[in-house]
Amino acid sequence: MPVNRIAAWSVGGSLVLAVGGCAVGPNYAPPSVETPLAYGESAASTQPATQPSTLGSWWEVFDDPQLTALIDRAVAGNNDLKIAAARVQEGRALYIGSKSGLFPALDGKAGYRHDRRGSNEDGLGSGASGFASDPDRHNWSAGFDASWEIDIFGGVRRSIEASDADFGAIIEDQRDVLITLVSDVARNYIILRGAQRQLIIVEKNLQTQDQTLDLTRSRFRAGLTSDLDVARAEAQALTTRSQIPPLQDQVRQAIRRISVLCGSNPETLKDELSDIKAIPQAAPTIPAGLPSELLRRRPDIRRAERNVAAETARIGVAVADLFPRFSITGDFGYTSRNIKSLFDEDSFGWGIGPSMRWQLLNFGRVQGNIKAQEARREQTLRFYDQTVLLSLEEVENAMGSYRREQERRASLAAAVSSSQRAVDLADQLYRQGLTPFQDVLDAQRSLLDVESQFVTSDQTVSTNLVALYKALGGGWDAGGPAVDKGPVIYLP
Repeated sequence: MPVNRIAAWSVGGSLVLAVGGCAVGPNYAPPSVETPLAYGESAASTQPATQPSTLGSWWEVFDDPQLTALIDRAVAGNNDLKIAAARVQEGRALYIGSKSGLFPALDGKAGYRHDRRGSNEDGLGSGASGFASDPDRHNWSAGFDASWEIDIFGGVRRSIEASDADFGAIIEDQRDVLITLVSDVARNYIILRGAQRQLIIVEKNLQTQDQTLDLTRSRFRAGLTSDLDVARAEAQALTTRSQIPPLQDQVRQAIRRISVLCGSNPETLKDELSDIKAIPQAAPTIPAGLPSELLRRRPDIRRAERNVAAETARIGVAVADLFPRFSITGDFGYTSRNIKSLFDEDSFGWGIGPSMRWQLLNFGRVQGNIKAQEARREQTLRFYDQTVLLSLEEVENAMGSYRREQERRASLAAAVSSSQRAVDLADQLYRQGLTPFQDVLDAQRSLLDVESQFVTSDQTVSTNLVALYKALGGGWDAGGPAVDKGPVIYLP
């Protein structure tokens, strides 16, 4: 390469290094937000708080190996998570591609052109001498075009900064999908076990009611009671029996939902999950931590912060349009009328020089674009603030619901014991003829209702705990290789 050309590119590179630290537009600083020192619900509770480090694989607090295995399977096979992973790959490729603006662009070129001139062009027709020039021309060429926009005012660097923040937001989207996935698997697994438990309760009560119906029919045949008591006993047993099909359907739907969440056909886990097991229970602790930790842990907050960073950087991109753009362009290659001599030394040529482009008459449009971009940044700031507030509200509500449902379950457990005692006493008194049959039916109906409420409460305690872990942003950092960890963002 000729010395003059090397010197020209070196001057351009030195200029870039000299102004490399200059970039127009505001420098990004993470948004500041005030958070309470502690959660109100945790302050009202005497239960200890779990350390934040336990949030990574929070489902293990249920000590249910099958639940853990299902979550592992879902993380490996869920299609929504695979879609999110593909979006991360797309975002990474776009971010890497955005860096090319800092470097020269080099385009290869090659061509051939055949021209035929008219016989009268430039007096080339037959003259007095009878001689005529050749009207055909052949032109062969091969070489390169190069261009380099010197990022003096930092517009390109701000664009890369925005692309980096956009990539971070995509990573947080993937983390959000993971959090939703593991909580959905856990919630549906708990619903499945709750429905199975409800079936056991209904079938047990139905067995008791069928026995009461047989006893009533025997007493009716013996003339010890009326046909009205028989009809009432039949109606109650049939009503209880009617609760079985919806519960069976709930079991099947939960199994299908878990199968699809694991990326399998709906009936894949039917045999595996049909065996009846207890509702997963965890120790009665509130994994609170500090409200400020939500800023580092919840993907929706982290995504909102990355969006603020991206829009801040784009202000610099817009401001850069106020200033001239300087470029160095050049070309070098070979040109010849004969392909055989195309690459001879005499066929080589080159050119290089700086250029400047400035939107002198478009300042109004540029200023409008800057103000619009500042408004977009303000929108992301307000959205960030709102996301933080909604997150705090969600955690407070989840924490309160979990704690108060525990209190309700304790009361229902005592009510089940009392209702069972009432059924036993009513049955004894009825057999002795000391109480009307309606008391027996009322006691049985009350027992079924209370036991059903207790199972529902038992299930709700666990699903509320799942909701609390989700609200706290637990689970995304335990996704294994299926989830891109990406950059860790620390906010004040």
